[in-house]
Amino acid sequence: MKISVVGTGYVGLVTGTCLAEVGTDVVCIDIDEKKIEGLRNGIMPIYEPGLESMVKRNHKKGRLHFSTSLAESIKGAQVAFIAVGTPPDEDGSADLKYVLGVAREIGKHMTEYGVIVTKSTVPVGTSEKVKNAVQEELDKRGVNIEFDIASNPEFLKEGAAIDDFMKPDRIVVGVESQRAQETMSKLYKPFIMNGHPLIFMDIPSAEMTKYAANAMLATRISFMNDIANLCEIMGADVNKVRQGIGSDPRIGSRFIYAGIGYGGSCFPKDVKALIKTAKEQGHTMRILEAVEDVNDDQKSVLYTKIVDVFGNDLSGKTFTMWGLSFKPNTDDMREAPSLVLIDHILKAGGNVIAYDPVSMKETQRMIGDKITYSDNRYDALEGSDALLLVTEWSEFKLPDFNTVAEKLKNKLIFDGRNVYDKHEMESLGFEYYCIGSK
Repeated sequence: MKISVVGTGYVGLVTGTCLAEVGTDVVCIDIDEKKIEGLRNGIMPIYEPGLESMVKRNHKKGRLHFSTSLAESIKGAQVAFIAVGTPPDEDGSADLKYVLGVAREIGKHMTEYGVIVTKSTVPVGTSEKVKNAVQEELDKRGVNIEFDIASNPEFLKEGAAIDDFMKPDRIVVGVESQRAQETMSKLYKPFIMNGHPLIFMDIPSAEMTKYAANAMLATRISFMNDIANLCEIMGADVNKVRQGIGSDPRIGSRFIYAGIGYGGSCFPKDVKALIKTAKEQGHTMRILEAVEDVNDDQKSVLYTKIVDVFGNDLSGKTFTMWGLSFKPNTDDMREAPSLVLIDHILKAGGNVIAYDPVSMKETQRMIGDKITYSDNRYDALEGSDALLLVTEWSEFKLPDFNTVAEKLKNKLIFDGRNVYDKHEMESLGFEYYCIGSK
């Protein structure tokens, strides 16, 4: 099969590369000439474990190509994925200008039947807009080319995207014809041999499934953070509560870890978009509005603990931040809680020295040299007033606490991810603050 993937961001590049891995002929298309040239030379625009080697291997084998020309690349494609960004508008709704722009370009240049698949996260009803945009361009050309529209939402976790695509727990596809279903079944056959389902449904349901999934996960996180805050007030330990409820098979243990809020490109954007979509239909998503409020507040919880110890004026104080990205195994800084914490500390007159295994370059691109960046986790501690654990990278989970104590001015740790054991930290002489436990 020949596949075109428009957009070489996180979703598009992972999708195209993984499809090439199973022998499909894939062209990834982007208007950014520098990015395309970089990909041809093995330079990745994003960090994702395992992606670089897979891109290089498939490009070398001639299965994965990169182009800036949609007009050339769409010819003969049996499936064309639209995987461009849908950034939030000022009102929280998803901006569809890039998706519909690609749809129009496909309509201008397609030469034979194909399935046009929306891979980007889009509101319910978008596929109909894509269909109309393609048909309008075909009408302008005066040609009669059959095509189908499909919705195929992605469920990739940053940091584990390759595994998620190659060994999916489910694949959801919304279609409107048997021909489209047969085409998508053929495409995804190599990925469902582990016995997990390829689920076909109508297109609006597929579009809604993506938003509902992310909204549910965001809800679990905010619920647990709300419980954690109550635990502190009542003298309970949220870590023990998590174990108690997580063992219930109706609840499960995933996404119930207390912390300093969710971030990234998906949860914040999709919760906002679903709230906005509901309002447009005269419906209020009361639970999701609370989820968003809790998450916004939670990003300041660690700073509140810092103020309780040091006071409101942090002049002359330096804080070491371990971790910047919104989660481990990614360099994604979008909506990262670290940015909120940094902003609070700087406004209060304090200084920040940060270390992160992969996201310091991206952080510097976003906020410049407002903070100091260190290439070594221990060097970053030198003379600092406290350690702030912000992202639970593996290398932070079992550090040499003797070295930590020697480097810090004060044996003081603020753990925003509940990585360390409170009793162990106190036995080592640290003053230790975490989330959801006194």
